Amino acid sequence: MEKQTLVENLGIKFLETGQGRVVATMPVDGRTIQPFGYLHGGASVALAETVASFGAARLIDLEKEICFGLEINANHIRAKQSGQVIATAEILHHGKSTMVWDVKIRDEEEKLICVSRCTIAIMPKK
Repeated sequence: MEKQTLVENLGIKFLETGQGRVVATMPVDGRTIQPFGYLHGGASVALAETVASFGAARLIDLEKEICFGLEINANHIRAKQSGQVIATAEILHHGKSTMVWDVKIRDEEEKLICVSRCTIAIMPKK
């Protein structure tokens, strides 16, 4: 499912995809850094929305529904120049038409890199 998508291009790998919780990694390398050599904030936001959206997709009936990111915010706490980051998404709210996910992105030493909250819209398929 991730082939030829942003997920593949950024090197995102899923480690855990449970009900209401998703964990994934992303490398900090040439694909995800900004021109000054640090993890790009947009890459962190893309990772956050990816894990939240994937988690939401696991909680809906994909035959009848589709989900999309509706709103996302992020606070970038710490810079990172190499290695990888690990995103953990946990559901905060599961409604009929929206879900809210909390995402924490940490490095290999468990240092907090970014915190994000993502609202996901759930819509009927056409």
